[in-house]
Amino acid sequence: MSAGQGGSTGRGAGQGGRGRGGAEGRQGSGGRQGAGGQDRRDAQGRQRNRGASGTGRHRTTLAPKERARRADPARRVAFEVVRAVHAEDAYANLVLPARIRQGRLDRRDAGFATELTYGTLREQGLYDAVLARCVDRALDALDAPVLDALRLGAHQLLGMRVPAHAALDATVALVRAEVGAGPAGFVNAVLRRVAERPREDWLAEVAPADGGDTARAVRHSHPAWIVRALRQALAGHPGTADVEDRDAELEALLAADNAAPVVNLVGLPVPGGREALASALGDGAEPHPLTPDAALHAGGDAGRLPGVREGVLRVQDAGSQLTARALAAVPAASGRDAGGRKAERWLDLCAGPGGKAALLAALASERGATVLANEVAPHRADLVRSALAGVPASAWEVRTGDGRTIAEDAPAGGFDRILVDAPCTGLGALRRRPESRWRRTPADLAELTGLQAELLDAAVGVLAPGGVLAYVTCSPHVAETLVQVQDLLRRHPVLEQLDAPAALQDVALADLGLAAPEDADPVLARTAQLWPHRHGTDAMFLALFRAPVA
Repeated sequence: MSAGQGGSTGRGAGQGGRGRGGAEGRQGSGGRQGAGGQDRRDAQGRQRNRGASGTGRHRTTLAPKERARRADPARRVAFEVVRAVHAEDAYANLVLPARIRQGRLDRRDAGFATELTYGTLREQGLYDAVLARCVDRALDALDAPVLDALRLGAHQLLGMRVPAHAALDATVALVRAEVGAGPAGFVNAVLRRVAERPREDWLAEVAPADGGDTARAVRHSHPAWIVRALRQALAGHPGTADVEDRDAELEALLAADNAAPVVNLVGLPVPGGREALASALGDGAEPHPLTPDAALHAGGDAGRLPGVREGVLRVQDAGSQLTARALAAVPAASGRDAGGRKAERWLDLCAGPGGKAALLAALASERGATVLANEVAPHRADLVRSALAGVPASAWEVRTGDGRTIAEDAPAGGFDRILVDAPCTGLGALRRRPESRWRRTPADLAELTGLQAELLDAAVGVLAPGGVLAYVTCSPHVAETLVQVQDLLRRHPVLEQLDAPAALQDVALADLGLAAPEDADPVLARTAQLWPHRHGTDAMFLALFRAPVA
């Protein structure tokens, strides 16, 4: 999902996102108040006394000299990232790499911090349901840092192969170091209750027994409305509409959302790009089975690979790569000038943070074309410039502005190729942005779908005669995909809809299995939907259109 229009900014982060500063709400941390109702804190605001947690005073079984007094670096990094996600609406995939480098974590600790961070965020719903059974008050009455520490501890106990004693001791040490001694005692007591039962026993207790979608929402830690939306999407998109066992297909999709994704790399077709990819392949990465000049990397922080800092080797989901390549490859019919084929002008209307823009600009550079990358938010426009740094500067330009006003800066004759990677709910990228599932609500759809339609109309207005428009989302929600396509064609009946499944297949290395049933609606059959459980990509949607030749 691109956030090029700002309309897709996250809302609250659920129960843990209420981050109360100062002394407000501190009773939830288990800290005992002193005389006159005043908190007893040190100069840093940390609670040093043991508090009344409501569960009694629970002391660790370790001797004082054996207790961990300092948070280990990997868990501290995970705690900092989860706090940034909940308190600042940050995205873990943007914050975590920087924190790993700042913490100077080695490959092993970086891997642990990554799994702890993403696993905690993915399964927040399940862990909150478990923690609610172990705490004698509402979870939103707890201090947000304490709740996040409890979630980190729950994931170690129920979702990782960390011995219970190590998970308890290390999490309590983390809280003691980062929050205070009183909350540390409370966390120790709660996590001991969590540790009393294995994951499957907890699932049997907190998930409804009927086995329906509400139970799936708990077991797979998705909001119930997202489970229903994904079921509807599987039934609506032509490539999955004829699946006989809908429940099994939905289970597979939900499980894929919770699987740790392998890092996807792309070597840009610029000087040094393919050499950097070859170096990564020599260092243990594997060639990607679906997309050219790409690889799968499972060797830790990809930021350390040669070529990444230079911008010629990039981390980018294979589905995102395929949609960009499909737009670049599909024939356009925009005219010729007296000297022959004119140099094409391309537009990425919602370019932030710049992944597709970088690949598009590299492909454009090969052909003598240029790309205008538009982004509404200035700080994200800076990210786009950074992403484009590895591509020859003659091939691109960045515009900071509302995409709906792109006509103000469109060249005479319009753009030959336009990508509208619209702001969306991001339901197709929950593997990589697990926090999105807890930020989004059904109420977001009305705002987002309205913005998507406005951006599409703006793009049609600057599309050159014979030019190609690609509509892309990282959400399979039918309101953001199939309905948008139908509505666009009703508003602009002169557009020719192109065969998106064929265009994707033409740039892929293996069969994508996107063929629609023979009786499928012809408009829907010309759209393409990738899936995490079928293709190992984000759930990217693609529709392609060509403007009439003047």
